[in-house]
Amino acid sequence: MESRVLSRASTFASLSQLRKPPRENNNNNNSVSFVSVRPIGAVGEGGNLIWGRQLRPALLLESSSAGKQRESVKPCLAAASSSPGSDSAGEAKPVGFIEKYPALVTGFFFFMWYFLNVIFNILNKKIYNYFPYPYFVSVVHLFVGVVYCLVSWAVGLPKRAPMDSNLLKLLFPVAVCHALGHVTSNVSFAAVAVSFTHTIKALEPFFNAAASQFILGQSIPITLWLSLAPVVLGVSMASLTELSFNWVGFISAMISNISFTYRSIYSKKAMTDMDSTNLYAYISIIALFVCIPPAIILEGPKLMKHGFGDAITKVGLTKFITDLFWVGMFYHLYNQLATNTLERVAPLTHAVGNVLKRVFVIGFSIIVFGNKISTQTGIGTAIAIAGVAIYSYIKAKMEEEKRQAKAA
Repeated sequence: MESRVLSRASTFASLSQLRKPPRENNNNNNSVSFVSVRPIGAVGEGGNLIWGRQLRPALLLESSSAGKQRESVKPCLAAASSSPGSDSAGEAKPVGFIEKYPALVTGFFFFMWYFLNVIFNILNKKIYNYFPYPYFVSVVHLFVGVVYCLVSWAVGLPKRAPMDSNLLKLLFPVAVCHALGHVTSNVSFAAVAVSFTHTIKALEPFFNAAASQFILGQSIPITLWLSLAPVVLGVSMASLTELSFNWVGFISAMISNISFTYRSIYSKKAMTDMDSTNLYAYISIIALFVCIPPAIILEGPKLMKHGFGDAITKVGLTKFITDLFWVGMFYHLYNQLATNTLERVAPLTHAVGNVLKRVFVIGFSIIVFGNKISTQTGIGTAIAIAGVAIYSYIKAKMEEEKRQAKAA
């Protein structure tokens, strides 16, 4: 009898020892399968039911009798779940056009950026030729962009990022500088030739460097200051012999440069994790409310008295409304595309592209409007653009070296 009891006890003990390894393997399989499948499910910290769904592949792995094959399957499953071009079964999905031809997509972004910017500048100037009210037109630019953003949020493209009082306080000075720079740029566009305004706006890097040196206390290398000398020289040469020169256009463009410089300074202080599309949308909304009061005060009485009537008499109501709509749409889209292009390329490539964009705008505006420029103005503009190109190249190169040093 005693021997039977001892034999049964030993049998149970052996059975319990035999059952232990599978339990340990189940635990290992569960943990590995959970980690590998979690990215596919796109559900973070779910309940037990979701966990059960995520752990089902582990049951399939347990059916394998060969431990070595089971260990080889798990890394494959993890690799399949982490790769962007695969599904939950580890089967490769067809590669999309964007992933297959990234260079063509980036080139398309640059083309649309240039195209929309040129069209905006040409249409904007044509509007000022029969409707010279830059404050009101600036409001229209922002208003159309804000409506576009609200519609995009309504359909979930993109999903609206939350806004709180702290973020609003950070973005408000950025939006004020954006509004001031935008309005003064339009005042200059209305007063002088588009090519001359863009030549003056080529001085913006000079103001950025001065603000970084004397306001932010950052040390600017002598090479950057030397690269800005041709910019100052070229703008001075172009201004002295510009046929459309007047002080309103010149001073407004200079104020625009200063405003956008301070916008850059406040943007650095208002660094946030919000994506660029939502960030630009919120800045546009705030800037719109900033631009409305001066437009009403400075141009409201004139618009109500004869401004709208004269414009409708010259071009008709339909063309007047469609021109305002499309110029606002082009303004918003080219700014958004400029931001999206920056996200796809290195800062150096974007800096060079920005310089080439200014060359395209100046060239096309001269061709379309037939603006006559003196030889000295042409040479000065070329020197200024070349100086901006050199400055942009040196600065982008320095930023890239800093980024690589931090990564190392």
